[in-house]
Parts: sequence; structure tokens; C-alpha cells
Amino acid sequence: MSDTNIFKVLADKQRRDILVMLKNGRMNAGEIAEQLGITPAALSYHLKLLKGADLIMEYKQKNFIYYEINTSVFDELILWIGQFGGGK
Repeated sequence: MSDTNIFKVLADKQRRDILVMLKNGRMNAGEIAEQLGITPAALSYHLKLLKGADLIMEYKQKNFIYYEINTSVFDELILWIGQFGGGK
């Protein structure tokens, strides 16, 4: 995992909403901003934090940048949390 505090990044509802949207596949910034009803500047801030925590990846395709969930980080997080589970 990255040096960015993943829990701090996930504490924001709009960032969690972005991740939920991206679980269905890649989206570009315009699509995300439209669905959230936020300005491009606000979205840019959220995307920067999500990228910094390695929670999303970006792909450039022609004139668009698409965003996608980085599932490997979630797999690592689940394994880490699992060590605190109720196993005997």
C-alpha cells in the first residue's frame, strides 16, 4: 500500500461514491463529475487523493482519461484487516 493514509481517503463520502461508481467499470472525469453533481475542480481533488492512495488507476485513451478501481489494493486491505478477525 502507498504512504497515503488509505483510511483518511476513504473517510470522505464522495470518494467512496466514486469508488462505488467505478466498480462497474472505467469512467472518464466528465461522467463521474456529472453523476456526482460536482465541479471538475472538486472532482480533480478527489481523484488526486484516490490516486495517491493507489485506490484508482488512470488510463489515457485519445482525448480522455479513464479511471478504474485498483482491486489489488483492496485485496491487500482485506488481508490486513483479516488478521484482526475472530479466528481461533
